[in-house]
Amino acid sequence: MKIAEIINHLETIAPPVLQEDYDNAGLITGNAAWNCTGILCTLDATEAVVEEAKTVSCNLIVAHHPIVFRGLKKINGKNYVEQTIINAIKNDIAIYAIHTNLDNVITGVNNKIADKLGLKNRQVLLPKENMLKKLCTFVPLEHAENVRSALFSAGAGSIGNYSECSFNAAGKGTFRAGENTHPFVGEQNLRHTEDEVKIEVVFPFYLEQKILAALLRAHPYEEVAYDIILLSNQYNNIGSGLIGELEAEKPEADFLAAIKGAFGLSVIKHTPLLQKPVKKVAVCGGAGSFLIHKAKAAGADFYITSDIKYHEFFDADGKLVIADIGHWESEQFTTELLYDILQAKFPNFAVLKTKMDTNPVKYFTGHWNIKY
Repeated sequence: MKIAEIINHLETIAPPVLQEDYDNAGLITGNAAWNCTGILCTLDATEAVVEEAKTVSCNLIVAHHPIVFRGLKKINGKNYVEQTIINAIKNDIAIYAIHTNLDNVITGVNNKIADKLGLKNRQVLLPKENMLKKLCTFVPLEHAENVRSALFSAGAGSIGNYSECSFNAAGKGTFRAGENTHPFVGEQNLRHTEDEVKIEVVFPFYLEQKILAALLRAHPYEEVAYDIILLSNQYNNIGSGLIGELEAEKPEADFLAAIKGAFGLSVIKHTPLLQKPVKKVAVCGGAGSFLIHKAKAAGADFYITSDIKYHEFFDADGKLVIADIGHWESEQFTTELLYDILQAKFPNFAVLKTKMDTNPVKYFTGHWNIKY
């Protein structure tokens, strides 16, 4: 199997166009045309992970964090990034990063966090705008169902938890076929009137080429009339963070203990408890201070994230509890998520999870034994 096949599947789950502007998701080293010998899933593509990939005969590392964020002007091994890149290239190991594009899909990183917490009724906390387009096309009456089905199969017509959504209006279309045409109905140089159906469907903007290809394949006309309109509607399946509800309310101290157990934590930094039950919980894997105000506005009782600065903790303002559980800790299950995605698609292929602990942050929880 080619590495390209694996990448293509990952990009149907989390299209690269959904990554943030600062990000560097995609194939960082290697060649998509290589035959893949095995896949190693990891949160971070460190040099130790590259060495592990060599040991287990995997020439593709699928990582959440890109090892390269900014352009490298020199590659001489002066830091851990350059050392990792050199090692990967010398050993023909491809590194593919699937970062904020995986954060931004509702089935991605934050959904995995919600799984561990048992959250129900999940929604994206900050949906992105300008994600949707609408296609309008005009189809002969007897071919409308075939065209609708083709558009649905290509990914059009999903609204929230509903699929195969369309609006259809009957009408009459007219056209006159010119010279050198081969009209499906009607004759050259004569105006023709046809009973048609106007079909309208919405779709995520990044599926436009796929949707158009499906339309042109299924539509019987030689020249297909259609409109594509950019919508300002929010797309609730794409965006930052996630909010959901616990099955049943919990006391704050009990919920902190549940977080500690679910994520294997030795410590949790948090704002003062508010002495009220916890029901609604917002989460954001990785650095999530930019969503504090959104979590408050959404009525969250707890906001679980990481990399909160001292003054940002004040933004809780007695409205919710902010729990900073650590960057690696919040995203640690992304390795499991990547493994599950790839194993489900390629069940007879070698897909492995790293055994390396790539967390650069350690916590001292004991006592120093100092002798004077």
